[in-house]
Amino acid sequence: MSLTRTFCDERVRAATIAADQSSLDNVRERELRSAAAWQAMSDRIRKLEATRSARERAQLEARETAQSEEDSQEARIAEN
Repeated sequence: MSLTRTFCDERVRAATIAADQSSLDNVRERELRSAAAWQAMSDRIRKLEATRSARERAQLEARETAQSEEDSQEARIAEN
């Protein structure tokens, strides 16, 4: 099973609710630590997705630029 942001965010909410509903300090602290850990995982996934998206956009732009340059070069050759 791979972790998704949605899953991590759901676990954050569940742990936060459990912490709020707990009458025992040690249980509340455990749930708050759990919520913090799930939030950190969600944040890492979000950062990874943003990095991946930026890299894919850069690759697409590079391909489009290369194709445009190739098209321009072919047009110049056809003119001569």
